[in-house]
Amino acid sequence: MLHCFGGGILSCILLAEPPLKFLADHTNILLASSIWYIIFFCPHDLVSQGYSFLPVQLLAAGMKEVTRTWKIVGGVTHANSYYKNGWIVMIAIGWARGAGGSVITNFEQLVKGGWKPQADEWLKMSYPAKVTLLGSVIFTFQHTEHLAISRHHLVFFYTVFLVVTKIVMMITETATVSSAPFEDAVSRILFGWQQQISPHEKKNEIKSPFRSTDSSTSKSIAGNSDKVKKKDTKKTE
Repeated sequence: MLHCFGGGILSCILLAEPPLKFLADHTNILLASSIWYIIFFCPHDLVSQGYSFLPVQLLAAGMKEVTRTWKIVGGVTHANSYYKNGWIVMIAIGWARGAGGSVITNFEQLVKGGWKPQADEWLKMSYPAKVTLLGSVIFTFQHTEHLAISRHHLVFFYTVFLVVTKIVMMITETATVSSAPFEDAVSRILFGWQQQISPHEKKNEIKSPFRSTDSSTSKSIAGNSDKVKKKDTKKTE
């Protein structure tokens, strides 16, 4: 239930609504329960073996991304009913409704004692969380009429983008789509154009003081040895 309705639970908590509000929809509860049952308790694991075929997985992944789009739209619309044209609230609730399941499951791992801080969704966002946040921003701008496009056209284009990206990731067996170039360009525009020091240069800078001290100490030792030699020669003379 946390995996299926985690976004609804998180959005309800943020809007001070009952967290168990999702239990009122009996159809979705029975559908999720029946799918869980036939996957884990079907005779001879027929459903699980059928899902192992790639075309079936692609179909399920596409349906999931379509559902993600409608969750984002529903979250933005629901937040607007509470806070009229509240951009930040609408973006937060849309993101929570679309990708809140991964955040809620971190709480589940914490309760079970298997929580890993390095895998926290708040600290290191996954690709679904990033693309959901982007979609929440876009649909918020459209809802507040700052983006001149109809909702059904935007829903269509955004859903096609999600489905195509997900299918390409599954076919190429890549865990995520690299958005580092885009993020790097945005960070440079927003936070300055100064060039960052490469790790190799940092190592050289760290090593250089030690090299200078080593050379100076070696020179001083050599000078002292020369003085000692001169004194010895004077004594012998």
